[in-house]
Amino acid sequence: MSIATLGPAGTSSEASAQHLLDWAAQDHNARGGPVQLFSTYEHAKEAVLTASATHLLVANAYREISKFYMDPKLKIAAAYRFNTPNYGLAKCRGAQIPSRIVVATHPSPIPLIEELLPADVTVSVVVPMSSTSAAAAAVDGKEVDVALTTDIAAEIYDLEFISRTRPIEMLWTVFRLTHNSVEPPLESAHAVKDG
Repeated sequence: MSIATLGPAGTSSEASAQHLLDWAAQDHNARGGPVQLFSTYEHAKEAVLTASATHLLVANAYREISKFYMDPKLKIAAAYRFNTPNYGLAKCRGAQIPSRIVVATHPSPIPLIEELLPADVTVSVVVPMSSTSAAAAAVDGKEVDVALTTDIAAEIYDLEFISRTRPIEMLWTVFRLTHNSVEPPLESAHAVKDG
């Protein structure tokens, strides 16, 4: 079993995929393959269609998830609840930020910005990124002031949070090829245990 999902390293999708592989290995004796990370969920889907990966993992908060549900080449293998790593607003370690900031984030968690924004800071622009890990990389590259990102990505890019952090309770859908004749261990499960 190998999982294709959204990258780069440090995304919630990567953490969820690793959770899924660990669960499958423990509860179903499935041999876990690698987590393959892609710049978009659509690119991850191509890995499944070309048999480079056996499963596609997509967060249900992804606004374009209906494309995968409607694709006749894919079928649902499982769905489960898994909390994301903690999200927060992060800046370069030791950097001063202006009172009006430019924030990079994946579009899905944009509603968290207002909730987590410190009282003395306002947002001038939100820059959409392909993932929250890519948003952290944009801060590291000095392209933006702050990223709404995970604690994992903040650690990878040596960022520090300017806000409190919190996880997002998330539903995840696992897809596989419709015509796959080998039933993966997920088919017998009603749901993956909560993360």
